[in-house]
Amino acid sequence: MTVYVNTPSEFMLDGLTVLKNKMCEDYNNFMPENKDMCEEYADSLGFIYGNKYVKMVSKGAGVKLFIVAVDDDKKFKKGDILKPAGWAAPARNAARGNILEGGYPINWTGPLYLK
Repeated sequence: MTVYVNTPSEFMLDGLTVLKNKMCEDYNNFMPENKDMCEEYADSLGFIYGNKYVKMVSKGAGVKLFIVAVDDDKKFKKGDILKPAGWAAPARNAARGNILEGGYPINWTGPLYLK
């Protein structure tokens, strides 16, 4: 299942909130009969703010994604969504969307793979 974030966000915090809400919406579509699991999923998601990235983590499931949090990255724009390469760093091959611009798909498991 996939949901789409169509609306742009003016601020990082707004974009992060929309991203989390859309991931929860996708999980609710995946598990529509179990409200307890949906609430547990939503409660498990959190953000860790670093110098260059905001990391979205899920308790027990590791890193979901990274968001570029700076304006001076050589390859990516502020707000770009990156898949994780591991716990500490994103995969810097391509952005999977931008939380400030909107217009990107997202799954409850995280950003989509490149086609």
